[in-house]
Amino acid sequence: MTKAVYLCRLTKNVVEEKIDHRNLPMPTVSHRSHTVPLSPFRKLIPLADAAKVRGRKVYHLNIGQPDILTPPLALKKFREVPLEILAYSPAEGNLSYRQALVDYYLRYDIDLVTENIIVTTGGSEAILFFMLACLDPGDEIIVPEPFYANYNGFAHIADIRVIPITCEIEDGFSLPSMAAFAAKITPRTKAIFITNPNNPTGCSYSPAELYALTELVVQHDLFLCADEVYREFCYDGNLFLSALSLPGLAEHAVVIDSVSKRYSACGARVGALVTRNTQVTDAISRYAKLRLSPPGLGQILSEFMLEEDTAYLSGVKDAYEKRRDLVYQRLQAMPGVTSYLPGGAFYCFARFPIHSAEDFCRWLLEEFSYQGATVMLSPGQGFYATPGLGVDEVRIAYVLNEQDLGAAMDCLEVALATYPGVKRAAAETVSR
Repeated sequence: MTKAVYLCRLTKNVVEEKIDHRNLPMPTVSHRSHTVPLSPFRKLIPLADAAKVRGRKVYHLNIGQPDILTPPLALKKFREVPLEILAYSPAEGNLSYRQALVDYYLRYDIDLVTENIIVTTGGSEAILFFMLACLDPGDEIIVPEPFYANYNGFAHIADIRVIPITCEIEDGFSLPSMAAFAAKITPRTKAIFITNPNNPTGCSYSPAELYALTELVVQHDLFLCADEVYREFCYDGNLFLSALSLPGLAEHAVVIDSVSKRYSACGARVGALVTRNTQVTDAISRYAKLRLSPPGLGQILSEFMLEEDTAYLSGVKDAYEKRRDLVYQRLQAMPGVTSYLPGGAFYCFARFPIHSAEDFCRWLLEEFSYQGATVMLSPGQGFYATPGLGVDEVRIAYVLNEQDLGAAMDCLEVALATYPGVKRAAAETVSR
């Protein structure tokens, strides 16, 4: 034992003899940490882990983690990079990667310069940066619900209010009327936030809806923040239209982007915030400098993925469309289930003939098993801000291969037929 170690232990023993820990007050964590919203797609993970320990196979339809391979050629190039020092990247992101993104957006006829793009640590940081830079504490942001549940958490951190405007499953979660939006606007309203194509609903907004929203945004001098991370995944001829392409929105439009879903690279943690509004980019640059730099390795990989993405994305889109069709057809055949055909992304929201989706999802993991397997879903209530909505709804992420997805639907069909909390009367009438 060295002298230094001996002295440390001696000091520790002397201090412990003098302090009666039983009578000391304990430090407490913040009220903020107790009130932050829980993630509806992650909070049941301990139950899923316990189910696996008991030997059950769990089909994960609760989270948007695709099983499709990250672009193999991009990974090969990444492994061959002769990297000796992993240095900080610029706070706004590597210039070469931002230029590659400028070229990428040109495919959608969107003209940008590198100064319009700030690279972020995933799309999540881009969302938070937008809220911190464009809204003050107490300001309001209107969001169509159900919405990506973590928007609630980011708003909590930024101390702003999410004002929900409810979309209905019966019409495929299309946007409400502009009159309904206008009725939500107050002097504290600073922005409207949409996800297009939508997570969690899979809805793809039409150009007509977006043009109408443009008029409202300009009329009330608001920001339109559009989370467009699923833009490549539009089906049935649905036309994707970026907020950056809408006329008259140069100072209003802010786009959230990410490589996570596009390239099945969720762990790269590379996103971007894109806007032509220089006041916004200047403000966000301040936050970017505080966190020093976005992921360096992720940017290198992302640049390679952009080089290889045309053929890759075509095959990925086809795979998701087949998975969507499988899920839709199976849900349509289940008594009492209300479903619809999603127009984009890789999610659908469904209403089940049950009293509580939360209880049902827990039961699936704690008590149910079919052929040694069960399925994990996300309870719908966590995707709403309006109390009482979504209690009998779930989000399904069709991110598994067709064989596993079919087996998961088998589990779900048997579960709904045997679950004690099923509304039996309602199950006799199938609503579409």
